[in-house]
Amino acid sequence: MRDQMSNGSSITEFLLLAFADTRELQLLHFWLFLGIYLAALLGNGLIITAVACNHHLHTPMYFFLLNLSFLDLGCISTTLPKSMANSLWDTRAISYGGCAAQVFFFSFLIAAEYSLLTVMSYDRYVAICKPLHYGTLLGSRACVHMAAAAWGSGFLNALLHTVNTFSLPLCQGNALDQFFCEIPQILRLSCSDSDYHREVWLIAFSSFLLLGCFVFIVLSYVQIFRVVLRIPSEQGRHKAFSTCLPHLVVVSLFISTAMVAYLKPPSISSPLLNLVVSFLYSVVPPALNPLIYSMRNQELKDALRKLVTGCLSAAIGCLSSSAAASQRLS
Repeated sequence: MRDQMSNGSSITEFLLLAFADTRELQLLHFWLFLGIYLAALLGNGLIITAVACNHHLHTPMYFFLLNLSFLDLGCISTTLPKSMANSLWDTRAISYGGCAAQVFFFSFLIAAEYSLLTVMSYDRYVAICKPLHYGTLLGSRACVHMAAAAWGSGFLNALLHTVNTFSLPLCQGNALDQFFCEIPQILRLSCSDSDYHREVWLIAFSSFLLLGCFVFIVLSYVQIFRVVLRIPSEQGRHKAFSTCLPHLVVVSLFISTAMVAYLKPPSISSPLLNLVVSFLYSVVPPALNPLIYSMRNQELKDALRKLVTGCLSAAIGCLSSSAAASQRLS
C-alpha cells in the first residue's frame, strides 16, 4: 500500500473544503465569487487595454503595471473558477492533475507577482531618487529583462515546489482544508518525514528569498520618503506620493495577507480561519489592485476615461447605424 502511494497513483482526486454546506449558501457563494471575478476581469482588463492603447502610458512604470495586471488575472483565474464550479454543481472534488496544475500556476503567479512588486519599488526609487539616470537605468531593454526575470523566477519557484510536493507519498487521505490546492495543505497528507522536511526546507529557502525582496522594498521606500519630504513645493510632494502610495498599498496588502496565511501559529488554525485568510491573500489583492492604482493616478484615470468614453461612443454609433439600417429596410 505504501509503495503504491509513493508515486501518488492511488489518489485520483482531492476533496476541497467547501465554503458552505446548505444549497442556498453554496449558490450565494457562487454569485459572490462570480461578482468578484468579473470585477477583477473588468478592472485588470481595462488597465491592460488602457496601457496598451495609450502611447502616453508607454513608460516603465506602466509597463510593469501591465505585467502586474496580467499576473493578477492569472492568479484569480487559477483559484476562483474551480471553487465557483464546485459550489454550483454541489461537489468538492478536483482531479489529481487539476490540483497539480493549480499548485503550479498559483505558486508561479504569486512568486512572479512578488518579484514584480520588488522591481516596481526599484522603478519608483530610481524615478524619485535618481531622476537624471532614469532613462539610462530603466531603458526599454532593462525593463524587459527585469520583467522577464520576475516571470522566470516565479516559474522556477513553482516548478521546484510542484515537482517536490507531488513526489511525496500521500497516506493521510485526500481531503484538503482549503478551497483551492495549496502546498501546506497537501504536505499534511504526507506520510514520509524525510520528504516532508525536504519540502519544508525548500519553503524556508523561498521564504528567505522573499524576505530579501521585502527588505529591498522597505529600504527603497525609506530612501524615497527621505527625498520626497525634502521636496520644497507641496505640488511636487503630492505628485511623488501619488505615484508611490498605490504601489506601497498594494505591497502592504499583498505581504500582510500572505504573512498571516503562512506564519499564523498552528494553535489558532481552523478551517474557517484558513478559508478567510486564503481568501484575503489570493482573491482580494487581484480584485483591488486596479482600484488602488486608478484612485490616485491621474494619468491612468484619464486614459481609462478616454477608453470607456471611446467604447461607449462606438457602441452608440453601432446601435444608431443598426437602427437606421432597420428603418431603411422597413
